[in-house]
Amino acid sequence: MGDLSQLLQAASDFSHYPGAQSDDSAREFLSRFPLTLIINALQTKFDVPDLENTLVACLEKLFNTKLGASLIPQYMPFVQVGLQAESQAVRSLSCKTVSRLLENIDNDDKVAASAHLIKDFNIYPLLLDCIIKGDEQVAAVATDAIQKLAGFPEGMEIIFPSGKVGETDLELIASQCSSLGRVRVLALVVNLFSVSRSAASIVYSLNLLKLLEAELRNADDTLVTLNVLELLYELSAIEHSTEFLSKTSLYELLSSIISNNSVESILRSRAMMICGRLVSKDIIYSFTDEPCVKAVIASIDGRLQSLDPSDIDECETALESFGHIGSSTQGATYLLSGSSPAARHVINAAFERQGPQGHGKQLAALHALGNISGETRSKNNIILNAEAEENLRRLIYETAARSSKLTPSGLFLSVMQQDAEIRLAVYRMISGLVARSWCLMEICSKDDIINRVTNPIIESTKIGMEARYNCCKAIYQTLTLSDSVSAFTDAYAKLEKAVKMGPYLVKSHGEPQPVVETAKRF
Repeated sequence: MGDLSQLLQAASDFSHYPGAQSDDSAREFLSRFPLTLIINALQTKFDVPDLENTLVACLEKLFNTKLGASLIPQYMPFVQVGLQAESQAVRSLSCKTVSRLLENIDNDDKVAASAHLIKDFNIYPLLLDCIIKGDEQVAAVATDAIQKLAGFPEGMEIIFPSGKVGETDLELIASQCSSLGRVRVLALVVNLFSVSRSAASIVYSLNLLKLLEAELRNADDTLVTLNVLELLYELSAIEHSTEFLSKTSLYELLSSIISNNSVESILRSRAMMICGRLVSKDIIYSFTDEPCVKAVIASIDGRLQSLDPSDIDECETALESFGHIGSSTQGATYLLSGSSPAARHVINAAFERQGPQGHGKQLAALHALGNISGETRSKNNIILNAEAEENLRRLIYETAARSSKLTPSGLFLSVMQQDAEIRLAVYRMISGLVARSWCLMEICSKDDIINRVTNPIIESTKIGMEARYNCCKAIYQTLTLSDSVSAFTDAYAKLEKAVKMGPYLVKSHGEPQPVVETAKRF
């Protein structure tokens, strides 16, 4: 081995070099210390302080160069052994090396060659073993390597062979490992599902989503259930998830968790957020029937009715979930349908005086009402059907009648006079509601509201200025197209001027200029 201290010092310098190493630097380093020498030193376990960590960091930096990546196929036996090492650092390095191999593919020949290497050295089962038995970092980099492998059709054939193989059968593996191992396998399923629609189709066809359902049914371990809900939350963000999740019983399971008073509050809250995220997508109504969506809304509605005033966090989450659901036209329609619409909770919370502890609840409700009223929807989809629109109007007028303000315009002004966060939500709410003629009349008849939305100095933050301006523009555009322009000429003039000024602060006074005067002489 020669002088090991020279290798250790050179490897330390190479690995600690700021930024990425160049191919020339890698070539010069390898001319002094060949890869075989470094790997042998790593495997020999010399009793030298920090040797392993230094050589692992050095190899990682080497393989991140183009030159180093091109050498990986020659050293697959090292990768194979490294994936089975006792050292978590070596395992992590080996998983990252597999990822680097798969990142270095730029043509079909390299794809075929890399797939051949993965098969020949039994890499995929070893990566699965790293996920189940490795520490948190090893499990993460092993999952990343498998996800990269799934990016190629040849890789999908390795992950999901035509005939089930025990050592790679994810369903069988999940049934045999610890609760932590099961959660990691489920995380892998979610990652594979996210790769592409075709990968998601394979995951669904192999009933791997049923693993998530099974964990939710056997909710004996709160921590495991919470982890599964977090995975479902990630799953719900995937573009093609709605199509496949709608074919499962996940909606029913989530609804049952929300309605279950005996489970932990945090589990109900996460279930609500997942439902809100899933049902917010317009495409869901192409795959899911009406009773299923209404059951989700009913479960959240029922939970809001049974909540104690002290359950502020859960209440905020439920209102936020309704806001997500109401962002779609059909979702908003469902929330405003029936003799006792679920949206009543949103409207009540938006205009009730909450006090300091209820600030978040009111904020969530106002943003939710903004979504339901159509602030996030296109102009053609703001107005809902007759029943929903009548219920929206009725609920707001009834809330105003129960308050000291008596009118919707009084309610709007009262919340507009609160702090900057609340005002931002109010601007969004009015931007959606003003598309209705009754709301337009309420807004334009209240000079204080018009003066506030046209005042360019009332907001000091960029997001606040833009929200105020968008609200002002929405009122102006609606009034322009209405038959009431002549009745509100002063308001219209103020709105028109404010829209022309733009969203940001406008200097009303010129900059101070020096004045030159003839000197006064005694």
